[in-house]
Amino acid sequence: MWAMWPGRSSCWRSYRSPGTSPGHKLQSLKMVLQSEFCTAIREVYQYMHETITVNGCPEYQARATAKATVAAFAASEGHSHPRVVELPKTEEGLGFNVMGGKEQNSPIYISRIIPGGLAERHGGLKRGDQLLSVNGVSVEGEHHEKAVELLKAAKDSVKLVVRYTPKVLEEMEARFEKLRTARRRQQQQLLMQAQQQQNLTTQQNHMS
Repeated sequence: MWAMWPGRSSCWRSYRSPGTSPGHKLQSLKMVLQSEFCTAIREVYQYMHETITVNGCPEYQARATAKATVAAFAASEGHSHPRVVELPKTEEGLGFNVMGGKEQNSPIYISRIIPGGLAERHGGLKRGDQLLSVNGVSVEGEHHEKAVELLKAAKDSVKLVVRYTPKVLEEMEARFEKLRTARRRQQQQLLMQAQQQQNLTTQQNHMS
């Protein structure tokens, strides 16, 4: 299965190379299976298996889960691989903010981890994580409000699939800052025009 991802298949081949002892092969295999990448595959596969509903025999379920897992990793090509983060749902909130959405022509991101909050204490989320799904419901290409509603509707715990792409978040924040700056300038210009019009009206009243 690992050979499906270009650039990562070398670790798969490393323990198959001829001339190595069985003990060395097993040790190499153990290192591969305990790697961060393979751990991420297991976590995402398990998450997909728990959330995907397929009518049919277990084999169909396994195939659908495998396809969904491959799709999740293929979508992250060139970025950090997807991760599954589970947070308990408490009255204090989840401890992070999100920004972006379809209406802003951008993905939905974790824009802030609240200091001392649940997310920071848990340690699983990072500022710059793109939100891919909430409790099995995809939020890719969705409006901001949809993601917020899913987060609020979660009970007991919330399972998130995220991937770390901080550079894209920085670009998005820079774009939003430009829009805010342009909006402030426009408001200042309108205010100045209104002030000038008021001054002109006052002068005309004095002259009359």
